[in-house]
Amino acid sequence: MSDAPRGSAPDSSQAPQSDEELMIAFSRGQTDAFSALFTRYKQPLFGFFRRRVANPAQAEELTQETFLALLRAASRYQQSALFRTYLYAIGFKILSAYRRKAAFRAAFLSEQPPGHEPAIDNAIETQALMRQAVGKLERLDREVLLLREFEQLSYAEIAGLLGLPLNTVRSRLFRARLALHDLLAAPASHSSAHGFAQSKERL
Repeated sequence: MSDAPRGSAPDSSQAPQSDEELMIAFSRGQTDAFSALFTRYKQPLFGFFRRRVANPAQAEELTQETFLALLRAASRYQQSALFRTYLYAIGFKILSAYRRKAAFRAAFLSEQPPGHEPAIDNAIETQALMRQAVGKLERLDREVLLLREFEQLSYAEIAGLLGLPLNTVRSRLFRARLALHDLLAAPASHSSAHGFAQSKERL
């Protein structure tokens, strides 16, 4: 009688479900836990970079670099924040390093940033106009907006990730939304404003 519950208990205790449990399990040598995290966050992390880098192949490379950095840092992991905040913090470091290298190449090798692809239909034109409008926002406002609207981080997570007071996150987000609305309402992009809700997931 006592053997049955003892045999059924490990299923629930040996299968961590949360991101944080998986990361702790991986830091202790359970490679399957990393595979689970990779499956959960490969597409969200790619989207994170794709919204900030024009070239999809470069976004994919930065995604891979972030997971490699996560692998290298696993043994030092401590659960002081949500895993996704920890992961995006690594992503920001990778992105900053990429931007510094890109700026160096542009300055000393006369390389130009990748241009917009020509629009071939209304959906692509709307997407390009959205990228252009978001790109015109002040950098901090843009990051707050992207983290909230696309990565769907909470205000508290954004505050921790960017090192900002919570009220600053709220005011920056409000300002970014107003600025984006004004940019999309301008005559040159007025036709794309109506498609904002439909296109923002493809930004």
